[in-house]
Amino acid sequence: MTLKERLRQGVFVLDGAMGTQLITHGIQPGTCNEMLNLDSADVILRIHKSYLEAGSDVVLTNTFGGNRFSLARHGLAGRVGEINTAAAKLAREAAGQDKYVLGDIGPTGDFLEPLGSLKSDELKAAFAEQAKALLDGGVDGFIIETMAAVDEATIAIEAARSVSDSLPVFASMSFDKRGPDFRTMMGVDVKTAVSVLVSADVVGFNCGTETLDEYAELAKRYMAAVQESGEGALVFAEPNAGKPELVDGKAVYKVTPEEFGEAAVKIRAAGISIIGGCCGTSPEHIKALANKLRG
Repeated sequence: MTLKERLRQGVFVLDGAMGTQLITHGIQPGTCNEMLNLDSADVILRIHKSYLEAGSDVVLTNTFGGNRFSLARHGLAGRVGEINTAAAKLAREAAGQDKYVLGDIGPTGDFLEPLGSLKSDELKAAFAEQAKALLDGGVDGFIIETMAAVDEATIAIEAARSVSDSLPVFASMSFDKRGPDFRTMMGVDVKTAVSVLVSADVVGFNCGTETLDEYAELAKRYMAAVQESGEGALVFAEPNAGKPELVDGKAVYKVTPEEFGEAAVKIRAAGISIIGGCCGTSPEHIKALANKLRG
């Protein structure tokens, strides 16, 4: 069954956080996580397998910062193809043929002109380069996540489509609660985000600094905006393990797996059937989520 077909078959469980799991496995903060696909493949493979054993239907490649602009900060701009293809092959090895792999594409960390230094054609080429390498590694689709600006999100979707017009594209933005509204770092509200993201197959939200109850409220608003758009896109959610707390200068997520599972039930009740976790979530959180959603 293709990924597009499977997504229409009810509950579909995404995986959880990669970064916090790497720290749990002894990787030092500040390391180029994407280079670990080559230097510490056993660790990446172990994390993928732990999520699949917990109940995930899919794993995301360890390539969130795998575009040439992000890799350039580590002196690795010339290794985009090698790193992303290796990551996709690792995820495929873990998933086998019974589960799925999504090629993870994150933001560059810069802005398009005139706010930043990026040019639109260069940005599209960079995202297409990454997507092509992920495709070469055997992904079943692409997930563009944690976007804050509509122009960067739009270009990323176009780039993924230019590499494959058949594989599904997921696209999400990251929101914070601001007064009565939810907005991205760049001030984008839910309705505007959805109007841009619906050019993808599956639209959603991930990360952010909401409480579990606020994620449930965001899910309701997202579903309403998608229904109002009339485009028929599917919706996915990747909440953090609640709102992080600052402890000794570090962001700590204190939500338990049981609490996370209960929040997933509320998100499911809003009409979203494609759910996973973002920062602070672990295989235990995903196991609780999967058990709750599958009854």
